[in-house]
Amino acid sequence: MENQDFEFEKLERKLRKAVWNAIEDYKMVEDGDKIMVCLSGGKDSYTMLDILMHIQQNGKYSFEIIAVNLDQKQPDFPEHILPEYLTRVGVPYKIIERDTYTIVKEKTPEGKTLCTLCSRLRRGTLYTAAKELGATKIALGHHREDIIETFFLNLFFSGKMEAMPAKYKTDNQEHIVIRPLAFCKEKEIEKYSVAKAYPIIPCNLCGSQQNMQRQVIKKMLENWEKDYSDRTEVIFNALKNISPSHLLDKDLYDFEGFMSLVKDKGVTEKCD
Repeated sequence: MENQDFEFEKLERKLRKAVWNAIEDYKMVEDGDKIMVCLSGGKDSYTMLDILMHIQQNGKYSFEIIAVNLDQKQPDFPEHILPEYLTRVGVPYKIIERDTYTIVKEKTPEGKTLCTLCSRLRRGTLYTAAKELGATKIALGHHREDIIETFFLNLFFSGKMEAMPAKYKTDNQEHIVIRPLAFCKEKEIEKYSVAKAYPIIPCNLCGSQQNMQRQVIKKMLENWEKDYSDRTEVIFNALKNISPSHLLDKDLYDFEGFMSLVKDKGVTEKCD
């Protein structure tokens, strides 16, 4: 039992440090913030809320937290679980009821992924809620593997090098979205959530689609990890270590201006 307690405390410290480092690196939190924590009922959002509450109580920043859940009216959704949990841990919360489930099922062709329409409807509803609540930040529970998987999805299927930013402004510039779990490993979040015995609510939309491309990418990364145990770590570090001059995007690097500078200086040597 003592060993189990030690391992849990070690894991808890590691996750808290990872969240704190992400907050500090990307300036996610400021004094006076009102952070709307989007709570789905999954392991990631529970963990995010738990660690943000710890930082709120013990950190150097003074900020408010309000947990928000979007009840999408999925069949058999246990509506009582989140209100009971949030009341027990003492967090202000708001449950938004929108029947996006029916819309997504009706509008999505058979065999197509539900995620695109579902996420668009969910985002719009949450952005509206953030405005009504006066939230200065919207916190989403995406972790390190989510970011890496998104990078490969965009690389393989959209022909662009793009992942999930740890912090960004929405297109209309009205909201700042943060991902406090950006540095956290999914396996460690899973262990933590089991130890904490969170009342997990399964998703009957995207979570039920086993053949979607994200699952393919996830399996690919898992297979890589079997042969190279630090492969995911290296990939994630690469996303923080970009060399625009060694890629091909003219919008990120002034290749034409650089060549003019080389000619003006009379340099004829090739670049690396």
